[in-house]
Amino acid sequence: MLRLGVIGLSPGNGHPYSWSAIFNGYDLREMQDCGFPVIPDYLSKQSFPEECIRSAKVTHVWTQDSCLSQKIARATLIPNVADRVEDLVGEVDAVLLARDDAETHFQYAAPFLKAGLPIYIDKPLALSVAEAQAMLRLQRHSGQLFSCSALRYAREFLLDPSQREAIGDLIAIDASVPKDWEKYAIHVIDPALRILGDRGVFAHQKVTRSDDTTTVRAVHSSGTRVSITALGRQVAPISIHVIGSRGEVQMTFKDTFRAFRAALQDFVDGIHSRDVRSPPERLLAAVELIEAGCRP
Repeated sequence: MLRLGVIGLSPGNGHPYSWSAIFNGYDLREMQDCGFPVIPDYLSKQSFPEECIRSAKVTHVWTQDSCLSQKIARATLIPNVADRVEDLVGEVDAVLLARDDAETHFQYAAPFLKAGLPIYIDKPLALSVAEAQAMLRLQRHSGQLFSCSALRYAREFLLDPSQREAIGDLIAIDASVPKDWEKYAIHVIDPALRILGDRGVFAHQKVTRSDDTTTVRAVHSSGTRVSITALGRQVAPISIHVIGSRGEVQMTFKDTFRAFRAALQDFVDGIHSRDVRSPPERLLAAVELIEAGCRP
């Protein structure tokens, strides 16, 4: 049984609650007061403790606010609240860095990377390739750093063999997500990379902006045209349109819980099997597109 430490919380991001609940279960009354109504809503649709990941438990929590740490601990049945983030070293086997403000990731991840602890860094890993590379250089062993959007694992965004056969050769991927580019574009970049096979690089990047909407268009080395749009305040589903030489598929994201659980399970499985679940090439390809959309 792996002991996990969770680090959070960043504004507008309830992942310390949802991720910890997927390992530990949760207290219904406390969770209803977490400040993120969507979390108790989708958790209530699952069967606990049956849905818990059984090969690990979140045993420690630290946030920048002791009262907040205590609140997360009560809601998600975490037995230990750390006074300092560095206190987790020596007490846990791996870390969940559940903040989605990428500008803090290096600061919080560095001590654990240097200590050799596996760490799951919330999306996006970084806003620049240089900073992503700096974190990767701190790894003490291959596969120590894991990062992704959980939507990479969403069943709605997986093309099965029959679908791939039906649409033929990939021609274009057109994906869109609401909210801002920096935090949310990764939600469609990661599943798009999985559809592309997690190989290759991007060229001919072109950025267009209108009001609070950002679009990055690029050509993958496979020849597939890729368009990623963050829609800002526009209300719309998270969607990916895959166009092939013989047909097309329109995919829409729906199941947050299943995506989160699958990503966390893969992280834990990678620790147990000691293999690489987040190849550096894929991480850097994702950050390259994010950085392109961040440029003034």
